[in-house]
Amino acid sequence: MALFDFLRRDKEPTKRMRMPRQYRTYSGANTGRLFADFLASNNSADAELSQALPILRNRSRDLVRNNEYARRFLHLIKTNVIGETGFKLQVRARNDEATLDVRGNQIVEDAFRRWSKMGSAEVSGRMSWKDCQAYVAEALARDGEVFVKKVRNNRYQDGFSLQFIEPERIDHDKNGRAKNGNEIRMGVEIDEFQRPVAYHVLTSHPNDTFFIKDKQDKKYKVVPADEMIHIFLQQRQHQTRGEPFMAPVIASLKMLGGYREAELVAARAAAAKFGIITTPSGDEFVGDDEDQNQLPIVDMEPGSYSQLPEGHDFKMIDPTHPTTAFGEFEAAVLRGIASGLNVSYTSLANDLTGVSYSSIRQGTIEERDHYKMLQSFLIEHFCEPVFSAWLDSALDFGSMRLPATKEKFDKFASNVHFRGRGFAWVDPLKEINAAVTAIN
Repeated sequence: MALFDFLRRDKEPTKRMRMPRQYRTYSGANTGRLFADFLASNNSADAELSQALPILRNRSRDLVRNNEYARRFLHLIKTNVIGETGFKLQVRARNDEATLDVRGNQIVEDAFRRWSKMGSAEVSGRMSWKDCQAYVAEALARDGEVFVKKVRNNRYQDGFSLQFIEPERIDHDKNGRAKNGNEIRMGVEIDEFQRPVAYHVLTSHPNDTFFIKDKQDKKYKVVPADEMIHIFLQQRQHQTRGEPFMAPVIASLKMLGGYREAELVAARAAAAKFGIITTPSGDEFVGDDEDQNQLPIVDMEPGSYSQLPEGHDFKMIDPTHPTTAFGEFEAAVLRGIASGLNVSYTSLANDLTGVSYSSIRQGTIEERDHYKMLQSFLIEHFCEPVFSAWLDSALDFGSMRLPATKEKFDKFASNVHFRGRGFAWVDPLKEINAAVTAIN
């Protein structure tokens, strides 16, 4: 060792100074004991849905039937997305000189208004065009997807009508290859670009056991994709079917419902002030009657007391329910559920306790933005395709005083506008004063 070796810099650091070869750059990727139960799947979207979709759909429907908050959610969707009058049609086609074709637009609007009435818009005759819109909004939120078949038949106004098909009839168990080489995923036939080509529809509901007593082999009817409207919100690429809106909160709604039921039963028991009767040997008490386990019981009317025989003792059972934290706990859970459903807590729970103008205004604006997005989605994926199909049929049917040419179809089909319901201000006076102040 030279005299000044201690001044030299080492060419490479010592082992204890080196960085570890493996280290986590994201804390969310940790695999320690705290993350041992964090098991995430890397399956494709269809692989995830193929097993879970029927369960999610059935549980979502069960909650709508039996859970007040799930029913309230669907009411909010129909009321705020569709509204009282539904989507209104306005045609703005123009002539060659760029002026509005007032006469032609009015003819198309009047003809569509006639078709929209009950008896023509839907094949069963029970639904008008506005009813169809409300059904699509509700079914989309409840089931996650809606199938609408475009029916061309002379028995309907303008030779056109809509037929709604329940998602179960698009058999999610039908997978494989079609004879033409296309892939079939959960009843939907797609080409090499994942574009729907056809839908394999069961001729009857697979679980309509009330009317169909005998088990029959599945029979399918292949419906071309251009005759079917499949509506669902796509969450991932290559996703063939849709998931219910309530999928993230199904577990929370079910657990909260069970907790509220337990608290309600406990509160009722606490209000009854029941108890047990003890004796020295445990077998002298006869009682007024016996329960299903042949144990003696005694009936006592409210506000009355009975004299017990000598040696008998009555011990009161007084459960303290509901707990004082019940309301706060339920509100906390409901806030999480409302966030998962993209609605405000005040709307879902009908609870305006402690709400100020600023807080309810902020929550209402964000909630309405969500409803406006759903309005735009339904207009683009349901209203406009239905109008185009109706217009094509109406021109061929000859019910309008317009020539059935491709130019006429393109002219009116490409200049159609549907307007959704609007929303009133939270507090008109404060909104107007704020606008005037901003302008000044």
